[in-house]
Amino acid sequence: MTSTLTPVRKRSALTKGQLPKFAPYVVLGLALVIGAAILALIGFNAFGWGIVSAILFTAGLVGWSAAAEGGRKAKDKLATCLVVGSFLVALLPLISVIWTVLVNGLPGLLDPGFLTTSMNGVTGAFDNKSVEEGAPVLGGIYHALLGTIQITLLATVISVPVGLLTAVYLVEYGEDRTLARAITFFVDVMTGIPSIVAGLFAAAFFFAVVGPGTKTGAVAAVALSVLMIPVVVRSSEEMLKIVPNELREAAYALGVRKWRTILKVVIPTAISGIASGVTLAIARVIGETAPILVTAGFATSINSNVFSGWMASLPTFIYTQILNPTSPSNPDPSSQRAWGAALVLIILVMLLNLGARLIARTFAPKTGR
Repeated sequence: MTSTLTPVRKRSALTKGQLPKFAPYVVLGLALVIGAAILALIGFNAFGWGIVSAILFTAGLVGWSAAAEGGRKAKDKLATCLVVGSFLVALLPLISVIWTVLVNGLPGLLDPGFLTTSMNGVTGAFDNKSVEEGAPVLGGIYHALLGTIQITLLATVISVPVGLLTAVYLVEYGEDRTLARAITFFVDVMTGIPSIVAGLFAAAFFFAVVGPGTKTGAVAAVALSVLMIPVVVRSSEEMLKIVPNELREAAYALGVRKWRTILKVVIPTAISGIASGVTLAIARVIGETAPILVTAGFATSINSNVFSGWMASLPTFIYTQILNPTSPSNPDPSSQRAWGAALVLIILVMLLNLGARLIARTFAPKTGR
């Protein structure tokens, strides 16, 4: 009999002075019930219920911990509650945005032809008919989606070589020279300039070189590249800095020239972070509206030539559909198109971020034997 009771006494001794594992769940349940009761008295709403319940949960769990475990454990639980609460508060806007765009954008995305047709020939009469007679909403985002892909691709082609070569100079050749310090300063300044300034710069440059009124996808690509280059420079510079100097010295000891060491040793070692930074730079500019409005204008038809004519993009399509509905008397179809385009844009950004993670994992240096 004694041998069977001894392990129980040992376990109780080990767990003495600790909250039971179910304590957080009990406190959470009580906090939700009491919070609902308090909010019912002053006017119930979900957001207020969450805030009051979180405060009650924190106070209850910390108080119980202080009584059972002591002040040190109570302070630890207080810090944990504050950190988790801050994370949830930061997460709420993201969840709210995604939920709102999903609810409002899915009807537009599911319309037949939304991804395969343009707004060419779509007038207010079609929107009036769709509202009054229940006809399908006509018009799509194909022209804007194509313009976004073309403009962003050209901006990437311009930005990546310039940004990568600048980062290589700063890390491998700069050596704290005056030129390197000046480049670093101007890159920092460019990182914080408003996007409309980049658009005005590109527009003014092409107005002076080509002629007044020049608005093409290429001009928009130049404006976006002004925003992309500092991001590419900064991310590439940091990735090149973390390449171990031992790799460079080993290559130099074998008689390899510096440019070849950079090309064959340094860049391949840092390619994972560089590719990830480039992808994130693309995601940063793909949703810009102001510089594209200034430099590429807006079009309702498909334009596959990025060097000629006005060109639409998803951000400008959303902007014009909300600001200038196709049918001012029945703006719901335009709003539906705008929400659908916003959902497509968010999906593109999410795919780019997932692509950045995949690229980083694929090109990361292999470890192990």
